[in-house]
Amino acid sequence: MGTVSTSIEWTDADVTVGGLWTYAWAARRRPFLHPVRTPAGHVLTVDAPDDHPWHHGLWFAIKYVDDDNFWEEMEPYGVVRHVGRPAATHNPDGTVTLTGDIAWTRPDRTTVAIDEHRLLTHVPIDDGTYAIDLDTTLVPTTAVRLDRTEFTTWGGYGGLTFRGRPDLTDTTLMLDDGSTHDRLTGTPSTWLDISGTVAPDGVNAPAGVTLFDHPVNRRHPVPFYASTKNETYGDDGWSNFANAAFLWDEPLHLEADEPLHVRHRTLIHDDKLSTDRIAAEYDAWLSAVST
Repeated sequence: MGTVSTSIEWTDADVTVGGLWTYAWAARRRPFLHPVRTPAGHVLTVDAPDDHPWHHGLWFAIKYVDDDNFWEEMEPYGVVRHVGRPAATHNPDGTVTLTGDIAWTRPDRTTVAIDEHRLLTHVPIDDGTYAIDLDTTLVPTTAVRLDRTEFTTWGGYGGLTFRGRPDLTDTTLMLDDGSTHDRLTGTPSTWLDISGTVAPDGVNAPAGVTLFDHPVNRRHPVPFYASTKNETYGDDGWSNFANAAFLWDEPLHLEADEPLHVRHRTLIHDDKLSTDRIAAEYDAWLSAVST
């Protein structure tokens, strides 16, 4: 039996893969994924919420490149932009890969600090789960310091980030040891799951996402910074923030042309997955990709 081809729908600003997630590749401030839907069609992400308008669904960003801010979109800030439209490839295994080059340009809008080569791969798994793989390499044009705001009551963030919609309710954070939390402040783990309940048509349905950290990444297992409900966000609602904060403990210095290779998988799922199921999916991911 042949593999059913995953659909790809382009506009001048974005591309939608399989009718499940949209990549805003032409965004002027940084590329991001929104909406991200579960296989049942439930949207899990939020774009530019009032409390943090620089949060964009599912995205990859670093707070500071040297002293230039590439996180908050308040002047002066750096921009992360694709160099032309990414290429799309239907692979023999049924996956779809988007491939593109990205320039990290400093606030002067002229100086390129980092050249990035990014791959995003859609991976069908079963009727209730699929994955989005990020495989990216950042190459600085000069020696740079990748940094974050040091954590006090907030801070420490940078890297792959998920911001869930506020009506994804009753969410819980779960780590690879099976422990559950409402908030994490730099706890290392090979993966982090954030699951809760959506209510389409007034009927509660469980759903969530899991962020996987690959052993190829610097400072693996990554410290996770995350919250389900957090007064930092200025309300009593569901913040649903999860970040693979690889700079949590200290900055990372790179020499000119020294590549930084980053790999993550984001598992999108209906239902609430057990620790054993997520661990099995994590092991399957490691077996399927080379280092």
